[in-house]
Amino acid sequence: MNALARLRSSAASVDARTPATRDRALDGLRALALLAVPLGHWMLGGFTTTPDGVLHNESPLSTLGFFAPLSWVLQMLGVFFLVGGYSSAKSLARAQERGASTVDWFRQRAVRLLRPVLGVAAVWALLVPLLGALGVPQGTVRTGTVLVVQPLWYIGIYLALTALTPLCLRLGRRLGGWAAAPLLAAVAVVDLLRYGPWAESVPSWLSLVNLLPGWLFGYQLGVSWAQGRIRRAGAWLLALGGAALFTVLLTVFHYPASMVGVPGAARTNSHPPSLLVLALASAQCGAAMLLRERIGRALRRPLLWLPVVVVNLSAMTIFCWHQSAMFSVGALASALDASVPGLTTAPDSLAWVLARLAWLPVFALVLAAIATYARRFDAPWRLPRPWKAALTAAATLFAVHALGAL
Repeated sequence: MNALARLRSSAASVDARTPATRDRALDGLRALALLAVPLGHWMLGGFTTTPDGVLHNESPLSTLGFFAPLSWVLQMLGVFFLVGGYSSAKSLARAQERGASTVDWFRQRAVRLLRPVLGVAAVWALLVPLLGALGVPQGTVRTGTVLVVQPLWYIGIYLALTALTPLCLRLGRRLGGWAAAPLLAAVAVVDLLRYGPWAESVPSWLSLVNLLPGWLFGYQLGVSWAQGRIRRAGAWLLALGGAALFTVLLTVFHYPASMVGVPGAARTNSHPPSLLVLALASAQCGAAMLLRERIGRALRRPLLWLPVVVVNLSAMTIFCWHQSAMFSVGALASALDASVPGLTTAPDSLAWVLARLAWLPVFALVLAAIATYARRFDAPWRLPRPWKAALTAAATLFAVHALGAL
């Protein structure tokens, strides 16, 4: 049997084992939003090497302005949280039908999310001194630490949103499809205060108020969607209204074009989220709702469904380890004192972009190799209690080290 025949056979087998009640469209949206995370970090993050061989992070967004529109596509956190809110609402309902309490439901979801995070942190707690002993410069180790921690804070945000699921359900029942509107209004007010003519008199900490409503917006849309409170007309309103607001904020109010932070820029859209992030999330979420049926029909094809299943089964591994994969390749080139286009050269030209595209399959292969071992952190840990305590202690040590590095 040739490779194509084996692939078709595997796809058919996975398709046959998939329950008829499985929401394939939701899985497809989750996989799409998840894959945007490594692709975004791999394309919007670069390296440079100093004469003494230290690897540093450097963003192409600092010099390549045409990359900003790419961030509109690769920043899919709106869809990520939309699917999360939808899934949590359905999951909590099923748990309550089984007689489980909300606390037990949340504890199970928290453990499932935190296991792989503790795993990657524990491994890096061992890698930091090991890399130093192997002669890797401390600056390079710090670069790796920053890269690893960079996406992990979203797990904390996601846990906080998950804990708020019962509140989101109550808001959905009371306000229907408009339950996310107060969150949008709150972010708009904060943006008006921090960017208006009185901005100099506004305390800097005020922007942090946007953290909760900014990221809860997409999650609440997902909860309301699961409750059946957002129908096709509402989806069109989200898509078109979000696109219109996005355009106005860019062209009239001159929000930064990039959806991720640009080193040296005075303003950022993502930390904490600005109104532009919510406008993009609205447009993306509305489009996702409108395309749901088409996506579901397309994923009835076994060869399209197979990669979606693989990505969903490896979701936390991909999320936690994709930066380690990119760093491994860059650190190796740096250790060999190699100036490699698209890898350790300055990300300041179209040539760098083309070279970086060629490196993407390499990063993916390294991630796949890491995943063969790292996936065990996703499953329940069948370890004696002292080993679990040791892993937790190691993860805590890495967290302390990461705070110092950041």
